[in-house]
Amino acid sequence: MKLDVQVKNDCVSFGDDFSIRFQRTLRIPDDGRTYPLPPGLGAFPVRRVDDYSDRVPAEWVGRGGVFLPMYQREAMWLSFGSTSPHAVKIAVGKVCALTGKPWSERLHAEPQDYLVAPPQPWLDGIAVGKGRIRQFVAMPLGMGYTVEGQITGEERFGGIQIKVIAPKPGRFPARARMMESEAFGCIPPPCCAAPAPAGGPYRASSAAAKSKGAGSMGLGAGGSMQQKIYPDPHGIDTWDLDRDARLFVHIVNSELWREITGEHAPDTPVTAKEYRRHGLPWFELYDEHCPALAGQSALQQVKSIKQMDAEQSDWPLQDDDSVTPGVVKKLYTMAKHLVRDGNW
Repeated sequence: MKLDVQVKNDCVSFGDDFSIRFQRTLRIPDDGRTYPLPPGLGAFPVRRVDDYSDRVPAEWVGRGGVFLPMYQREAMWLSFGSTSPHAVKIAVGKVCALTGKPWSERLHAEPQDYLVAPPQPWLDGIAVGKGRIRQFVAMPLGMGYTVEGQITGEERFGGIQIKVIAPKPGRFPARARMMESEAFGCIPPPCCAAPAPAGGPYRASSAAAKSKGAGSMGLGAGGSMQQKIYPDPHGIDTWDLDRDARLFVHIVNSELWREITGEHAPDTPVTAKEYRRHGLPWFELYDEHCPALAGQSALQQVKSIKQMDAEQSDWPLQDDDSVTPGVVKKLYTMAKHLVRDGNW
């Protein structure tokens, strides 16, 4: 039995027991250092493709799913909520974010191409080393900056692809749902909301939106961050391949978002330097006792956006000046709006 996928209040749920939020955050500097976890600055708005089928690019209608807005060079992370463990596959441009291999519907244990949440509370980027990721950062398709472009040599899909697999019945006892902030001792920081523009709402043009497929985005590799990807603690036989769901998450720039939805995208988040200037906290997950998967060679070879910039320009194209995190808070681990899946 397939899991129902629903979106409500910018949260995507898979069945009754698992959900994902796409969190806005700081883009950490790409300066050779490895940074602690940046905060969440509120969830990205998420809309169903089927609600705007007369306005979105034609290929979206075939793929179904949802879409959200990001600015060029803006960062994100994925936050997981669950009442019981689920296996989760994450790909960017149909390239596995854990192994760098092409998208597959199956689960593989060697190398492990899925995470298990919980214990995995979130994912901030592609796995490039043991206990280290490179941050998810949005870039336009067609420039070769994305993970997809570097691994496959083309940029056909963009966005994020997700598959969630429920556990086999009876594997885990039922328990009450806990929000991410409760499960991991995290107090969400304030959200940077965009003010409503003067002069009334923007009126979307379906013709304009359909002609702007170039507004589609993919995810490239940003700065280096401390984050473990945990091995499956339960074993691959735990997961019920008949109880799953897929989701294609299209990413669009702020202009195409406005053309399709008539809404203005949220303001871009504050810079890391501005955040540091106000003395706001960073985070560190207390998981020294937990093992971690090693990053795969394919993803270790992906060039960061800063490295790609250096190949194309003699001048820096983004601010990557180092910052020194001030307060670093410890976080502690603990051991109907249907969305249609399409053809991708």
